[in-house]
Amino acid sequence: MADRLKGLLGICARAGKLASGEFSSERSVRSGKARLCIVSSDASENTVKKFEDMCRSRKVPFVRAGFGMKELGHAIGCSDRTSVVIEDEGLAQGMNKLIEGGTAHG
Repeated sequence: MADRLKGLLGICARAGKLASGEFSSERSVRSGKARLCIVSSDASENTVKKFEDMCRSRKVPFVRAGFGMKELGHAIGCSDRTSVVIEDEGLAQGMNKLIEGGTAHG
């Protein structure tokens, strides 16, 4: 599942439908563009709580990645990333299905 999720993250990045890094991710959630927020497994508890609370109040799905910030950044062609936000509804739904154990198309 992790490899498939990383592949979908790469597609989102190439399509320009992804915000990455804490500042850009937070801006996307607050502006209403976010459709799914993913935080790395090794993010600080403060970062996790900040995004979890922000996403809950704005009804944005929130998940912890099954991999660390090095792998999260690598998946989108960047340096280490603590958080990414998917801004495309279809891609976000596909990732949610994958994360919940279903199959994702894309």
